[in-house]
Amino acid sequence: MSHITESNVTIMVKDMDASIQFYEQVGLTLKQRWDNHYAMMVAKGITIGLHPAEGNDNSSGTVSVGFMVDNINVVKALLGANDIPFDEEDGKSGHYLHFKDLDGTILYFVEPKWR
Repeated sequence: MSHITESNVTIMVKDMDASIQFYEQVGLTLKQRWDNHYAMMVAKGITIGLHPAEGNDNSSGTVSVGFMVDNINVVKALLGANDIPFDEEDGKSGHYLHFKDLDGTILYFVEPKWR
């Protein structure tokens, strides 16, 4: 049995430079980049791999990536300052800001109600 030491979610992207900039704008940090072959973006508890899309279909399908935050107003201001459109929802489990990356991957920030 192998022991997993790290993990990541890979997202297919059309423009590596623009995608790195987008993920930096929403609070992730570039950990490593291999030219336009692959890049690793990190935040506490997650690594997102960016990989160039091959062909036209690079949809994330039914995958979404969520980021838990302590203060939803801070990230609401962050999205606004970077002109990133979002939908706001006050759900049963938390206060959500739903948005998409440049390639249509569904992302969200949530301030959980269970704390």
